[in-house]
Amino acid sequence: MNFTAQQIAGILEGDIVGDPEVEVSKLSKIEEGTEGSLTFLANPKYKSFIYSTKASITIVNKSFEPENEISTTLIKVEDAYKSFSKLLEYYNQVKLNKHGIEQPSYISESANLGDDIYVGAFSYIGDNVVIGKNVKIFPSSYIGDNVVIGDNTIVFSGAKIYSECHIGNHCVINSGAIIGADGFGFAPNEKGEYTKVPQTGNVIIEDFVDVGAATTIDRATLGSTVIRRGVKLDNQIQIAHNVEIGKNTVIAAQTGIAGSTKIGENCQIGGQVGIVGHITIGNNVKIQAQSGIGRNVKDNEVLQGSPALNYGDFNKSYVYFKNLPKIVKGINDIEKKVNGNN
Repeated sequence: MNFTAQQIAGILEGDIVGDPEVEVSKLSKIEEGTEGSLTFLANPKYKSFIYSTKASITIVNKSFEPENEISTTLIKVEDAYKSFSKLLEYYNQVKLNKHGIEQPSYISESANLGDDIYVGAFSYIGDNVVIGKNVKIFPSSYIGDNVVIGDNTIVFSGAKIYSECHIGNHCVINSGAIIGADGFGFAPNEKGEYTKVPQTGNVIIEDFVDVGAATTIDRATLGSTVIRRGVKLDNQIQIAHNVEIGKNTVIAAQTGIAGSTKIGENCQIGGQVGIVGHITIGNNVKIQAQSGIGRNVKDNEVLQGSPALNYGDFNKSYVYFKNLPKIVKGINDIEKKVNGNN
């Protein structure tokens, strides 16, 4: 899809310096710009590239004044970075603006479908499903019985939402995500064998939640696994049964959270963090990558290590650890002197 400088300036409320009719159909970095592409200049470190870029249109701050001749058409805005981000969001909306029901697909007669939805080919929508307005369900997705999906939510190709789960408004469920699989519940018997404990709960995901590709959120044994409003989950995260994650918490890839743990609001959790079950993590907690959390955590703590320590204590301990051979040698030297004097 092509856009002119005039159209883009209208979206961004910017001023054009150059050809208002020049067209672009793709995006590029400023240093890799080609004819027909759109780029932006926000970081002064990249200023030199504006004189050599082949991009047809460049978004710049209003304060920018070229010192040499340029060939690109400029769109001047208050904040080039924010305007480019706004344009990316608009571009995504246009790209994902699909409608209708493709075939082959299966939709139960008892399903309740909202207005202006899209269902991609080879998708399955089960009994008594309720789907809101402007929902996009991309090909090869599975929506189990009695699932509820709110307005303006996107379910990307290959995602699976098991029965009874509730997804809020304005959510994004990325490809390969699995919502509502059974939790890891088994009880040993007298023979040392493991018997499955039925997982009868569901998953509730509130509004404005993003779930990354191949992330799994298990249904509760009883009650609900709950992901609160505004949570952002990266790819390949495991969230076990009966976990609750507070609003606006962000979690990076490959983190694993064991069953029945409660995580507070506005937390930031790095990649490959391991969190044991049945603990409580407070609000505004920051956990560095590859940390292991095995205890309750108070509000506002910053943790690192496995098992995790206070972030400041960890850094001090690490300094000692790096110098451990020297420290041991020093102690041995002192012992030799002491023993030699005896």
